[in-house]
Amino acid sequence: MLRNEAPATELHIVGVHLYLEDTHGRILLGLRHPDSAYAGNTWHFLAGHCEREEAVSCLVREAQEEAGLVIEPDDVELVHLVHLVDSPSARPRIGLVFRARTWSGTPAIREPDRCVEWRFWNPKDLPADIVPYTRQAIDGVLAGRLYSQRGWDRQ
Repeated sequence: MLRNEAPATELHIVGVHLYLEDTHGRILLGLRHPDSAYAGNTWHFLAGHCEREEAVSCLVREAQEEAGLVIEPDDVELVHLVHLVDSPSARPRIGLVFRARTWSGTPAIREPDRCVEWRFWNPKDLPADIVPYTRQAIDGVLAGRLYSQRGWDRQ
């Protein structure tokens, strides 16, 4: 890029992530299917990409589709944002992490080709095989940080 040339605009992928705590303070994570296109055999938030919809509606939809959970939009709060890029050739992503203060239902496998297990984890005993930015976001939420970034130093 020339000194006076502005950088090109690059659209970011926007994802929503559910930070769901049970009554014991444990966090819900799903084990991704081994053949998943992204992060197979690792634990991750219940998550999805916004599909020309606003973020909270996307979160509510994904919770129902992926795990059979019912969440009311007014019971959701933004608790963290992760700005990440996986590699120099990957599109940048913005991950919005929302906490549901209340919900109904028991997590169930509704998309077995994407998730093979739901489990609540003590945040101090998270599994070793966890998506790195998921761990980073959980740490951020627990520390009260609203923002973190990942992968930009590799650009």
